Amino acid sequence: MKPETLSFFEKVYEVAKQIPSGRVTSYGAIAKYLGAARSARMVGYAMNGSAGKDVPAHRVVNRLGLLTGKFHFEGSNHMQQLLESEGVKVANNQVQDFEKVFWDPSKEL
Repeated sequence: MKPETLSFFEKVYEVAKQIPSGRVTSYGAIAKYLGAARSARMVGYAMNGSAGKDVPAHRVVNRLGLLTGKFHFEGSNHMQQLLESEGVKVANNQVQDFEKVFWDPSKEL
């Protein structure tokens, strides 16, 4: 598919698929990269519907590093387990060393 024919959700998935293992980004950073800076919530909706699409939704957190999407994973701790299996430290539902593991698509892509 050509990028201009992709839906917003599909564009979100294409960006999310490029987040490297062991790194995280935010809903807002993806929205900003896609030219829709005020659409962080829509990026969240896209992540909620990404099951079965081979999208690493566990690598997308809120702007403070909180695992706000964790309720959309099987089991309440699954998002944290996936992140920790990639070497991302999580405590109290928040990514630790957030600035260090943050991946900004506007700078990386």
